[in-house]
Amino acid sequence: MNKRLLQFVLAAILGGFASFANAENAVADSLALDSAKVVSVSDKQVLPPVTDGPGLMVADSIAADSVAPRKKNFFIKVRDYFRNSNHYDPSKKMDFGIIGGPHFSSASGVGIGLVASGLYTLDRSNPKLPLSNMSIFANLTTKGLFMVGVRGNNIFKDEKYRLDYSTYVFTFPSKLWGIGYDAGNLDDNETDYSRFKFEIKPRFLFKIANHTYIGPLLNSQYLKVSKFSEEGQTLMGSTDLEYFTFGGGLSFMYDSRDIILNATRGWFVQLDQIFNPSWLGNDYVYHWTDLTVSTYKKAWKGAVIAGEFHSLFNYNNVPWPMLATVGGQNRMRGYFEGRYRDKNIMELQVELRQHIMKRSGIVVWVGAANVFPSFKDIRFKKILPNGGVGYRWAFKQGVNVRFDLGVTKNGVGFLFNINEAF
Repeated sequence: MNKRLLQFVLAAILGGFASFANAENAVADSLALDSAKVVSVSDKQVLPPVTDGPGLMVADSIAADSVAPRKKNFFIKVRDYFRNSNHYDPSKKMDFGIIGGPHFSSASGVGIGLVASGLYTLDRSNPKLPLSNMSIFANLTTKGLFMVGVRGNNIFKDEKYRLDYSTYVFTFPSKLWGIGYDAGNLDDNETDYSRFKFEIKPRFLFKIANHTYIGPLLNSQYLKVSKFSEEGQTLMGSTDLEYFTFGGGLSFMYDSRDIILNATRGWFVQLDQIFNPSWLGNDYVYHWTDLTVSTYKKAWKGAVIAGEFHSLFNYNNVPWPMLATVGGQNRMRGYFEGRYRDKNIMELQVELRQHIMKRSGIVVWVGAANVFPSFKDIRFKKILPNGGVGYRWAFKQGVNVRFDLGVTKNGVGFLFNINEAF
């Protein structure tokens, strides 16, 4: 176990170095161009002007000197904070905002979520450089879910490099039904267990052509199962209570989106090939291929049609907690994550995003997924349907807070999160 602990410490250090490097670059750029005021004219982002002009600045200054400022009470401060939260301020090293709210799902119960989002640039002299972002999220529910995590995208100078990362830790009294569509379809298979999971996944990409990147990635997961009943052991065909994987591979990315977090046009293709070899200390030797293809297109005024195809294929001796699962915050929304699981998954979703007024919008989506042990076992009748509606509120420029109601063949689920599902 000391060896496994050492490997996790290594993974955490790598992730920490990445975050430190981002912060160091941002501070250095800020100090070098402390007085810069940026107004973007690119297609990728439009930043509000810092000032209305010297004449107005002088007039405002004279007026301000002649009138004593009034103290704002707490509620006015909160109102003003959210009123101005969606205006990016280029004078800040990081334009950061925090929001929280309640949510509900059949899987986790009633909960409270907290999300924080920051926008920044690693090259303040280049207004055409897409904004980098970082999100911190936390969740606590009545059914014992506790989660905290960080994810982000860093765009370096001249877009020559990208650093994408995600890491999270959670503990959750969960449920399982077994492996395969047929097992998940039987309500009587439901059994309880508790799980603790930690995962870190950074990737560093080099630009090789316009919108095209390639580079290494690291993935490390640790999962501990507790309160695992005999029925659960029978369903999963395993008595192991602790699982660890440490591996890496290669990532390919094509990204022509106009805005990373809230695209209105463009394509996003990401292909990850990850290996977990025995010489890295893995008890379970396997590898997997993860493919995501997304597209975005403006329809009519204020409307965007977005589509996504995702597949995950596992090979060799895959531990059951690492199998492909249906459900979650971003795909097949509303399904109890893990009710349907198997070696492989293919899933598709199409979403209509419509701006209504000011900072509000709505979405409607449909989706489908299929889990299967091998391609010869794919059956049309085993396709899982999905659909739903959601409300969007522009928390920051290009950053939406979302409330989604997902409908599944097993019930409904309500989700609260930040950023679009895809």
